[in-house]
Amino acid sequence: MSGITTKRKIRLEDFHGPNLGYVLELFDQYKQDPESVDAELREMFNGWDESPQQTASVAVQAEGSVPSADKMKKIAYAVKLADDIRTYGHLNASIYPFENPGKEFLKLKDYGLTEADLEEIPASILCADAPQDVTNGLQAITYLKEVYTKTIAFEFSHVHRFEEKYWLKKMVESGEIFKSHTNEKRLSILRRLSEVEGFEKFLHRTFVGQKRFSIEGLDMLVPMLDELISGAVHAGTHNVNIGMAHRGRLNVLAHVLKKPYEIIFSEFQHSPNKELVPSEGSVGINYGWSGDVKYHLGADRQITDESTKRARLTLANNPSHLEYVDPIVMGYTRAAQDDRKTAGYPVQDEKESMAIIIHGDAAFPGEGIVAETLNLNSLKGYQTGGSIHIIANNMIGFTTESMDSRSTKYASDLAKGYEIPIVHVNADDPEACLAAVLMAIEYRKLFNRDFLIDLIGYRRFGHNEMDEPMTTQPQLYEKIRKHPTARALYAKKLEEAGYATKEKIEEIDQQVLDKFDAAYQKVPSKKVTQVHDIELPEIVINGLPAIETAVEKEALLRINDELVKWPEDFHVFDKLKRILERRANIFAGEQKADWALAETLAFATILEDGTPIRLSGQDSERGTFSQRHLVLHDSETGNVYAPLHKLSKSNVSFAVHNSPLSEGSVLGFEYGYNVFAPETLVLWEAQYGDFANAAQVFFDQFISAGRAKWGQKSGLVMLLPHGYEGQGPEHSSARLERYLQLAAENNWTVANLTSAAQYFHILRRQAALLKREEVRPLVIMTPKSLLRNAQTVSSIDEMSGGGFRSVIEQPGLGLNHSEVKRIVLCSGKIATDLTDKLNAMENKADSIHLVRVEELYPFPKKEISAILGRYEALEEIVWVQEEPMNMGVWTYIEPELREVAPVQTKVKYIGRKRRSSTAEGDPNVHKKDQERIVTEALTWKNEGRI
Repeated sequence: MSGITTKRKIRLEDFHGPNLGYVLELFDQYKQDPESVDAELREMFNGWDESPQQTASVAVQAEGSVPSADKMKKIAYAVKLADDIRTYGHLNASIYPFENPGKEFLKLKDYGLTEADLEEIPASILCADAPQDVTNGLQAITYLKEVYTKTIAFEFSHVHRFEEKYWLKKMVESGEIFKSHTNEKRLSILRRLSEVEGFEKFLHRTFVGQKRFSIEGLDMLVPMLDELISGAVHAGTHNVNIGMAHRGRLNVLAHVLKKPYEIIFSEFQHSPNKELVPSEGSVGINYGWSGDVKYHLGADRQITDESTKRARLTLANNPSHLEYVDPIVMGYTRAAQDDRKTAGYPVQDEKESMAIIIHGDAAFPGEGIVAETLNLNSLKGYQTGGSIHIIANNMIGFTTESMDSRSTKYASDLAKGYEIPIVHVNADDPEACLAAVLMAIEYRKLFNRDFLIDLIGYRRFGHNEMDEPMTTQPQLYEKIRKHPTARALYAKKLEEAGYATKEKIEEIDQQVLDKFDAAYQKVPSKKVTQVHDIELPEIVINGLPAIETAVEKEALLRINDELVKWPEDFHVFDKLKRILERRANIFAGEQKADWALAETLAFATILEDGTPIRLSGQDSERGTFSQRHLVLHDSETGNVYAPLHKLSKSNVSFAVHNSPLSEGSVLGFEYGYNVFAPETLVLWEAQYGDFANAAQVFFDQFISAGRAKWGQKSGLVMLLPHGYEGQGPEHSSARLERYLQLAAENNWTVANLTSAAQYFHILRRQAALLKREEVRPLVIMTPKSLLRNAQTVSSIDEMSGGGFRSVIEQPGLGLNHSEVKRIVLCSGKIATDLTDKLNAMENKADSIHLVRVEELYPFPKKEISAILGRYEALEEIVWVQEEPMNMGVWTYIEPELREVAPVQTKVKYIGRKRRSSTAEGDPNVHKKDQERIVTEALTWKNEGRI
């Protein structure tokens, strides 16, 4: 495959025709701002004295003539016409199944040109890559109009990188993307289209009225995927990951993922299918205990071929939140590319894995997660060496037409902002579709960047097969009703060209039909005698096992010493240097660690245990609150140094990345990374906990429910800063109640911690769970002001001994069991406020005991019941929180407390009233209300204020 190189110096003689016109534009840009063009172009332009006209004159002289001033104008107009054909040819292309382009397109007279003018201009001035039989300018313009207005059209004028634009033009104008197919290949395309269409028709007549979201109208999507996957695997890719919504999903599962027809048929018939044997190479078709509808399910497939190439093909599970699977597939792909077996950042091999993301035409411009995901494509922590995007464009949403669903001409226009080349192709032309695929494969291979194919077809039925589209689009669906299928059109084309006989076409159709009939015969009877309740696996029901998380004191001291060692010529910012050294000295002397040091020690020990770590989020390298400093910056050179990369006993990777200002795409990416690399401790940190609002779909549909729906395990950690400091409603609450509302079936752990040691142990416990069946996500309400609060500091003994405690009792309280009347339960920052109040009291009454619930879900019923059982005189259990009554923990924990409360013991709430806003906007009002809560919690009615 041809390409270009920029190794040698670029010369004027290298440019002709369109490339010359493009360079003239860059030359004008260079004169305005030399730094705005590439260095190699700058070097070339530095030696130019000519105006653009003089430059064109030099190029024409190279063709053997010296033009007059008038001819120079004609040449300039002709170059402009040629460039406009390239830029606007798509507007007159035959890319729509039901629309024919207008005949008039970029008239010569509008450019002050005649055919005679063009005949005097050498073809190479306008199209250097045209075939040899194109000799003059008129032929060149005719050729360009033909090339750029076929059933395949191109948009890449928005690509600013010169070498990419040069290559794209050369591919199109040389005809290299229009590969000549053998007769065998043509018949294989026909066979595939017959399978795709036949499958849908079989479902339509066999399972009447059932939803399937058929692919019909975009049938070529399956052969295109075949070609993309084959091209990637033969180029050395070992993982191909696909993300798509439900339109055409069953067909992709059947034909690309090789999910057996009989299993799909059994799902329609709601009949048992566990005894059905998967076809060869089809593995990992898994379900959770509650399951999901068939058109949301994913699958894995192992690919092998005659040349012994092997690859893993994955279709990601995806609910009806359409585009939200996009960053998850990106995460899959990066996880497969990263080698995490050495210290430092993972070593990325972009060839190892490729993402194919299939979008809807209404969803691509309509859902903001698409833009968030596209923004990841060049960021060092998230780029994957180029994704192939396909818009499965059926020109309609549910019932909403394009004019009501987007403000742009094309569904693909969003991609222009990210300089992604776009190819529009008519889904009724199979060979044009494969030309688009070839261009995408070669572009990614050469430039490691995203590429988009806008596959324009139609939707043969309504949004689902129970809809009647004639009620909302009668004219369109009258055309669709009469329109031949892609298979029928291609079969007719092959027959007319003599590539296939009518008998051969009928033979292919019959063979396909026989396959469906044979598969259907294997489906068990749909009669179900008994419907069983949902049953959870024992490994999930039984909860977490006991895990040793303590680390020897000597190891902690050694690591602490290594954390403040950096190269002699590395200049740490003086103020930061003093902070780090003071932190290290305190740990070595008093042997106490604050929150940030405990976190770093946890990371270090996890790495030394052989578990790779990936942490990302806005400002995660330094930490939002300037507490972390995992990456140090040389104050003189700007170079960076990460002490965790230099641990003496670590042989696995540690990656930390500052993320873009996107919660959804980044959380989705990290979830995908973790699912695909389950041995890696992956953490996502919100800048503030309430920022997770913008990623709620991922919590609702994937992280909390993925295992129940699809059997998809995850050990992802989410760090959500939470706590009321009187700074207003924003950034106070991480919306703890939402994670507790989603908590069920041991689906994840939700914790609100109050000490550095607790954080140390829960991170180490999570890392130890990653390779076990009991693994589950972990949601932590992390502190803000408590990061530097003396109450959260922990001794080295707390980390070198013991482990994570789900419940912590207040030291010094509740010792006289017979006197305790009230037990105050709380979680998180409010516990430190209560402790501060207790410490300020001269006398601590025996009537109150204070208990911190560190792990909120799963509810520590056994531990709390044991505490309550010690106090025979107990009259009252009080839950105290700083959040409003309708937020925080109360709604979740009230029924749990009532269940464990001894008979005749009241369960009571103390906190803020129910509110619509999370917190007060006035710090003085906050302080007053906080004081009320704390005082009321520590005041027993029979004794007055303690």
